[in-house]
Amino acid sequence: MRTVLVTGLGGAGRTTVAAATALSHARAGERVLLLSTDRDPGEPLTAAGEAGVRAERIDSAAHFRSELLAFQERSTAALELLGAAPLDEAELTELPGAGQFALLHALRGVDSAEWDLLVVDMPPVQETLAALALPQQLRRYLRRLLPPERQAARALRPVLAQLAGVPMPAQWLYGAAARWERELTEVQGRIEDPDTTLRLVAEPGPAATRALLASRTGIALHSRPLDMVVANRLLPTGSPDPWLGSLAAQQQDHLKDLTAAFGAVQELPHLGRDPRTADDLALLERPVVPLAPAREWHVEDRLADDNVLVWRLPLPGAVKEELGLIRRGDELLLTAGPFRRTVTLPSALRRCTVDGAGLSDGVLSIRFTPDPGLWPRSR
Repeated sequence: MRTVLVTGLGGAGRTTVAAATALSHARAGERVLLLSTDRDPGEPLTAAGEAGVRAERIDSAAHFRSELLAFQERSTAALELLGAAPLDEAELTELPGAGQFALLHALRGVDSAEWDLLVVDMPPVQETLAALALPQQLRRYLRRLLPPERQAARALRPVLAQLAGVPMPAQWLYGAAARWERELTEVQGRIEDPDTTLRLVAEPGPAATRALLASRTGIALHSRPLDMVVANRLLPTGSPDPWLGSLAAQQQDHLKDLTAAFGAVQELPHLGRDPRTADDLALLERPVVPLAPAREWHVEDRLADDNVLVWRLPLPGAVKEELGLIRRGDELLLTAGPFRRTVTLPSALRRCTVDGAGLSDGVLSIRFTPDPGLWPRSR
């Protein structure tokens, strides 16, 4: 199953592009599931659903209530031990961040054998990148706070629970951690699947161009494959109306900037109205304009010449003054503008010390010098 995550800027028509994408593939005979994170996806989602696409909205509020009530039920004994008063469903209000967990739960729950294509109408790009990074981050936190090797001791806890007469809190805590680890691993696998790609949508203009160019860095930092950039609602050129002509010319100028930055851009016309029907969505079908694969992170071996290894991380659009790099054990904390990611060092670099870093032509090069105390000595 292929997965296309449609994101971009707020108000750029992400839902419309997602619905048009899903409908196009469904008409080609594919089994397509369309999910939307929008609280009010409106007519495009309905139109795609009526034309043969399975279209659903992710209800983050309902997911939050059901998960919290399920957790409360599983933890009844421990909560009673603490004297806690149970919560009723009617008093539960969705908390910030619940939408991200509902999205991840929905991604994990899709049966890949049932569908050929999953199209997801995602939140704006920065929120999307944060949500997609969440499983890896939470797994890292779980391993630090509840190390797997310490969980072996939980075999003694049922005995202690019988003596105490109630389940021991640590018992259900480690049980919950194991369940979270399993579920997070599953959704991370779907996110990192080679057949899962991002698709950016924007309406060309000054703010949109700046935002999309900045988003390139975050997408590269989180190693998310980008398959297409869509310029939506393009006005017709050559209009005799000076006002309309100037707006169209401005769009074309920014379209050139986007094409120069990303290599290719899918152009979709402005219909002169909001797309409301399957016929409207069909008017947005265009030949696919895929992007060239992004450059991969790799380690360059320069031991023979300079006695260093260089880890090259392509970060297009990165600004030197906004870059940060902190080494912590076998991990590297990377910051690029508003984006941040903790990555595990390749095995060879764990036995080295950071010797410097530089940014050139959109590539961050980090130099590592072998640690004599850890690096194997040649004979």
